[in-house]
Amino acid sequence: MSQILALDRAHFARDIRATVKLALPLIAGQLSAVGMSAVDVALAGHYNAHTLAAVAVGANVWVLGLVSAVGVMMALSPSVAQLDGARRHAEIGPLFRQALWLAAGLSVLLWFGARHALLLLQLLGVDPALRADAQAFLRALSWGAPGLCGYFALRGLCEGTSWTRPTMLFGLFGLLVLVPLDWILIYGKFGLPALGAEGSGIANALALWLQLLAFAGYLKLGRRYRAFGLFTRMERPDWHLIGHLLWIGVPMAVTLLMEAGLFVVSALLISRLGTVAIDGHQIAINVASVTFMVPLGLALAVTVRVGHAAGRGDAHGLRCAGYSGIALTLVTQAVSATLMLTLPHAIAHVYSGDPRVIALAAQLLVLAGIFQFSDGIQVVSNGALRGLKDTRMPMLITAFAYWGVGMPTGAWLAFGAGYGVRGMWVGLIAGLTAAAMLLLARWMTQTRGERWRRTPTLRNATEAPLA
Repeated sequence: MSQILALDRAHFARDIRATVKLALPLIAGQLSAVGMSAVDVALAGHYNAHTLAAVAVGANVWVLGLVSAVGVMMALSPSVAQLDGARRHAEIGPLFRQALWLAAGLSVLLWFGARHALLLLQLLGVDPALRADAQAFLRALSWGAPGLCGYFALRGLCEGTSWTRPTMLFGLFGLLVLVPLDWILIYGKFGLPALGAEGSGIANALALWLQLLAFAGYLKLGRRYRAFGLFTRMERPDWHLIGHLLWIGVPMAVTLLMEAGLFVVSALLISRLGTVAIDGHQIAINVASVTFMVPLGLALAVTVRVGHAAGRGDAHGLRCAGYSGIALTLVTQAVSATLMLTLPHAIAHVYSGDPRVIALAAQLLVLAGIFQFSDGIQVVSNGALRGLKDTRMPMLITAFAYWGVGMPTGAWLAFGAGYGVRGMWVGLIAGLTAAAMLLLARWMTQTRGERWRRTPTLRNATEAPLA
């Protein structure tokens, strides 16, 4: 608290405005990603229920690989931000090109994993009638892995230099191209065969490649990065730079996997409780996922601003950047929590006409309203720590909070104490609250005195962050 009170009010107000300006395009970009998932669900659902189920199963498996790859690629943004803050601009181009090598390697792993997911589908107990189409969806989508990883390399470059508009523009571009591609390939238009779930996978792969090519062309033809010489040459892999990105990125990937895994496993456990429980949970989690895009966008912006301040050695500036993001998150989460707590039945009614589903979804939305503050604080605190390249301790914190607190609490309340789906959601609240408290404490500890200067830089990439 003393750190917050010590911040200069004028500086704090400027940081609020700068964070909002940086975050708005990022929020729009994240909402576009949610929109792409919604397009898949809507078009597959209108085709037939079997295709919807196959796409849903395949998408959940893809998410596990996606968050792992994206988590590693997120290392580029704070690394570029610190170089930009230190005015070491000549090093940004070479680092970006090494990130492209990293993206290529990750895309091979993601491609291989998606094409050999049948064993995972069997272990998860997926209905045998769905496995073939879910696997067809994943095999088709696997060809989009290079587009996805390359796209996040370009995003990391732009966001690291505080230019977030391309995230919005090419996020919307991906959504716009996916709609006709999905429609044509799922339903078989213009003389093409109707491919169902496989068509959805092909459409998503094409959309990812088009996003990447359009983004790369935009940067190559534009003037903003001409002095950086981004595409003038391609050096051999530099294992020092790649190792630095992996040192920061792998813990972030594990952190995202811990969080995504919590929600995926929760959904699988809830599926044992019947159709009403599944539908009610799906409605509430969908609403919570949409509102989560706002603090997530703020977290991405805070990562850049903290990284930039750390790069220029500005202790006061990085504290302002972090606490302004936390303050903004409290405001935005107050709005979403108010809507969920006061209008749960109205929100649920938008998704379903079944009175039983509406009643359950409304109860779960109240619980979602309760964890809005915890969810916002944990993601923004984590984003601020990423700006310091402090990723290992946050990884351990989230693993403990989600799998040491959240999952055991939820599973016991749901099945041991007999509270069903509501018990699982109380477990989510417990896990997110533990993560929020511990990550915020970590941020306050790391920004006290000079501890933040102990995080790894490109000059000493093998040095571990202070734990």
